[in-house]
Amino acid sequence: MLQGKKIIVGVCGSIAAYKAALFIRLLKKQGAEVRVLMSPSASDFITPLTLATVAKNPALSTFEKNESGEWNNHVELGLWADIFVIAPATANTIGKMANGLCDNLLLATYLSARCPVLVAPAMDLDMYQHPSVVKNIKTIISNGNLIIDAEHGELASGLVGTGRMAEPEHIVAYLESYFAKKKDLLGKKVLITAGPTHEAIDPVRFIGNHSTGKMGYALAEEMADRGAEVYLISGPSAKKTLHKNILNVAVKSSDEMYQACQERFDTCDVAVLAAAVADYKPSSYSDKKVKKKNEEMQIDLVKTIDIAASLGKEKKDGQIIVGFALETDNEVENAETKLVKKNFDFIVLNSLNDKGAGFGHDTNKITIIDRNNNTHRFELKSKREVAIDIVNEVITHLNR
Repeated sequence: MLQGKKIIVGVCGSIAAYKAALFIRLLKKQGAEVRVLMSPSASDFITPLTLATVAKNPALSTFEKNESGEWNNHVELGLWADIFVIAPATANTIGKMANGLCDNLLLATYLSARCPVLVAPAMDLDMYQHPSVVKNIKTIISNGNLIIDAEHGELASGLVGTGRMAEPEHIVAYLESYFAKKKDLLGKKVLITAGPTHEAIDPVRFIGNHSTGKMGYALAEEMADRGAEVYLISGPSAKKTLHKNILNVAVKSSDEMYQACQERFDTCDVAVLAAAVADYKPSSYSDKKVKKKNEEMQIDLVKTIDIAASLGKEKKDGQIIVGFALETDNEVENAETKLVKKNFDFIVLNSLNDKGAGFGHDTNKITIIDRNNNTHRFELKSKREVAIDIVNEVITHLNR
């Protein structure tokens, strides 16, 4: 999908700059034409010679081209590219992008570019979570830029958390999907649930689970990229999306999620139920904090509304419902039972026994099972890549 594509790679001053060489090499193997722009501090982390060698083009960092007066024209570069990928993108560069600052060739080209811009942040976890950085990322997204989220893992500081640049293979997969993408969901309305639900005990405490919402948000963005109008009904999650085709509906409890689904399901063509909805909730709620009194405390629980089963009963001809099953044992058998019981068209199974799958990971390993007992097993992939596989299956069912 990248054969003949013209791609600018912007490299900023980050320890993750070493990944840029591998990223460019992968692009070249796919047949892309690559030009490299470096921020002034990028050469502190990787040499221009290294990047120029793998790109087979000079790595540019200044406007001055040679002594004859020729210059590196940022306007020409911005018009040349099919896409501009800034990887790694530092907090400094993201802040300048958000505020229209332009003090180097990379940023001048960014402001001149008419092509899409994909940003791959890289920084330490506390920097990535800082309110100013969060605000700047939201700003550049609202300006139309694409973001491939930083990933979780060991950081240069020795800390472990979210902040490391997406792996080069994941960025290439994103680009392949971007260029391959058809607007094959144009005119379709899709309801997606994501994240956990929090069932309140009192104003301070709740019953919940470890779901982060990553899978549901990846699905929402993939559906929206392919033309769908998406209702994203999300429980509490640190994930955010500002995609123009996504209507965000924030909820906390299972009751609120059920109500939000009821209000929108009837008009939807597809429902993807990726949320980890609590199965039980406290039978009563205390409007004041429950104080410690005895060595033991008992909370009576009652079943929550089964959102998936309710929508399955209301499903009309032509509507597609996709369910999820996270299992620890008898995985396939339990998933098949759930598939039939809740009237799904297909179910996405993942197992906590698979390393890198389940809650909190940037990756997932799934098996798709449909009502005709067709089973499709996939290898471990990034959740954005998994979203592509699931959406492709949705489109197959819509076209039957």
